[in-house]
Amino acid sequence: METNLLTDLMLPLSLAVIMLGMGLSLTIDDFRRVVLYPKAVAVGFLNQIILLPLTGFLLIKLFGMDNLELAVGVMILASCPGGPTSNLIAHISRGDTALSITLTAISSVITIITIPIVVNFSLSYFLAHGEYVPLPLVETIIRLIIITLLPVGIGILIRSKAKNFALQMDKPVKILSGLLLFLIIFATILTNHTIFVQSFRDVGMITLTLNLAMLIIGYITSRIFALNVTQSITISIETGIQNGTLGIMIASTLLHNNVMAISPAVYSLIMFMTAGFIIGWMNLKVKNYKLVVR
Repeated sequence: METNLLTDLMLPLSLAVIMLGMGLSLTIDDFRRVVLYPKAVAVGFLNQIILLPLTGFLLIKLFGMDNLELAVGVMILASCPGGPTSNLIAHISRGDTALSITLTAISSVITIITIPIVVNFSLSYFLAHGEYVPLPLVETIIRLIIITLLPVGIGILIRSKAKNFALQMDKPVKILSGLLLFLIIFATILTNHTIFVQSFRDVGMITLTLNLAMLIIGYITSRIFALNVTQSITISIETGIQNGTLGIMIASTLLHNNVMAISPAVYSLIMFMTAGFIIGWMNLKVKNYKLVVR
């Protein structure tokens, strides 16, 4: 994906619209709610901030990826927070929607700092000196704040001042966000079609494994820490459903790299395919859980 109107303007603008939509569904209480779920939030952060990048790194080593730019792309995706889509999937899967929203909101703030750290480590580890330009820490944080946190803040402000308007706009903006995500993935594939097929063969299995592994790890760790089924479902989804749009933007706009953007695009396609299985299985788990507690 060359540096052009798509990567410099349309991609960041689309991400900002998606994050604005997330902000319209949030309130300040979603950030305060962390005190109501201290253990659940801690387990969620353990999975998302630590275990997800670590698992991504270990899978890259295990699969022995030859294309190291794609490997960096996997790490970029693994450094991203849960996407707004995770809240919808958690709701449909009968998880704890309030916990999902809280985890997405707070992780979106924390990863502003952790993303440059993980990405720069990945660049220096997988690529030789002179083959990459590291992300400047302060500048990257500022740009991520402008593109992600600022629209979220505007959305929260709109909701606080005009709740009825925010509620009316919630569904249309979610639909628009879904369409934008699809267009971003489609544009990434279209502009890189000559290398996409080969890249899919190189990165498809590892992204599928990472997605499934994190869904399973998220659920198991939650149960180990004695969280209930609905909380465990939520953390599983928050750990496995990532903000692929942000990953594509980091690779394409901040790093100006065609190949790295393919990994989060492929992951996004795969996570939507697995989402249907997640929803069916999770609904069955909740149904059985409610029968047992009765």
